[in-house]
Amino acid sequence: MTFLEILGLVLIASVGWLVWGNLAARERANAAIRAACREQALLFLDDTVALQSMWPVRNDEARLTLRRVYAFDYSDSGDNRRKGTVTLAGDAILGVHLGPRSEPGGDALH
Repeated sequence: MTFLEILGLVLIASVGWLVWGNLAARERANAAIRAACREQALLFLDDTVALQSMWPVRNDEARLTLRRVYAFDYSDSGDNRRKGTVTLAGDAILGVHLGPRSEPGGDALH
């Protein structure tokens, strides 16, 4: 095997590892959002999250991991659409951020 073939295999394996890790992190983010919405009586719209950003960071044990921020939509009244985010560092959920709540009768979509 030549150096370029080995480099190609390493590149393919790295991309596969990244895709697999992103799928697992996305499932953890979806589960965290479902739980947060259920706990606060909110509607998790579209039932999915979208990757907003991904950066390497150090976790609590000083190990290099990926920090992923996922965006999602939810509704607090059933008539509106609010934006929220969930942040993960590796396997750990760092936080779920829900935007401001609507006032009754405030910004309903018709």
